[in-house]
Amino acid sequence: MKYLCLVYYNEKTMQEKSQEEWDALNRECMACVADLTDSGHFLDGAPLLSTETATTLRVRDGKPLITDGPFAETKEQLAGFYMLEARDMNEAIRLAEKIPPARYGSVEIRPVRELMAQENSR
Repeated sequence: MKYLCLVYYNEKTMQEKSQEEWDALNRECMACVADLTDSGHFLDGAPLLSTETATTLRVRDGKPLITDGPFAETKEQLAGFYMLEARDMNEAIRLAEKIPPARYGSVEIRPVRELMAQENSR
């Protein structure tokens, strides 16, 4: 089963890190991805740019409403994601514990709902 691991942390706290600390964390993340890939659990993932670069889109009455910034003001911001393959939630949790930024924020783990193609849908 697929699990999406959403990585959150406080961007302001992370911006206070030195370049050496930031580089070390990035190396840890790359090593984590390599280990998860080698074990067959890593499917996809990526870090995100800061929320300052975000745009939120809503469609109301068929018209797009665009707002600069993230969907909501929160204490922690979405920083990236890991898509993992795991037997069950327990294994997904065990794998997500290895995600380095979890030390600075949180990792939300959610099962992916598979959409079923409908035959003869009319």
